[in-house]
Amino acid sequence: MRKWHVAVVEDDEITRSRIIAYFHQEGYQVSEAANAVQLREILALQRVDLILLDINLPDENGLLLTRQLRERSDIGIILVTGRTDSVDRIVGLEMGADDYVTKPVELRELAVRVKNLLWRISLVEKAEQNACLPDNDRIIHFENYRLDIPKRKLWQGDNLIKLTRSEFELLLAFSRYPQQVLSRERLLSMISHRNDSPDERTIDVLIRRLRNKLHAELFTSIHSEGYLFSTDVE
Repeated sequence: MRKWHVAVVEDDEITRSRIIAYFHQEGYQVSEAANAVQLREILALQRVDLILLDINLPDENGLLLTRQLRERSDIGIILVTGRTDSVDRIVGLEMGADDYVTKPVELRELAVRVKNLLWRISLVEKAEQNACLPDNDRIIHFENYRLDIPKRKLWQGDNLIKLTRSEFELLLAFSRYPQQVLSRERLLSMISHRNDSPDERTIDVLIRRLRNKLHAELFTSIHSEGYLFSTDVE
């Protein structure tokens, strides 16, 4: 069984060394980078499963780097930052991060978050490996979209629409309860995505991203109640 490979991207040497030592002790393969350039060198040469990414890098904006990484891959991304502003957290999620923790980092908590995210990634990988044969019962149709559950892909006609892990999970949750009002709290419980302080605004961020990628009218806001998936599902 291969070791999970975690890349720690942090410009502060003391913080970086502390995180690296802990995850080495936990049995992970760990690579380190002090800036975005070094991270790209690592990604070009090795397979990395998850990135612990500091927002405040000396050579590049960590949030923009998150967006670039997400556009190119579905790698796990946990933002680690000294910023406590909720706006930064929301922007980080909008850019495609899977999770968000603030400094000072409690290493045991960070390890649990890493473990949980890697477990979810492993489930996705297994589903994709077991999806060699067509299974019509596991393909959901709505409007002119086709949601392939085993492959975790969304198609509009012949066009593939790229979804992050959290976007896919939320869309899948909606597709299982079409034409039903779902509260933000319930939707939050149906996705594996978590940030440093999970709250219902996480759902609003994901809904906004889905509206930008699909027909916006599919997701109806119900005042003081939540959201409704306004279509029939086959």
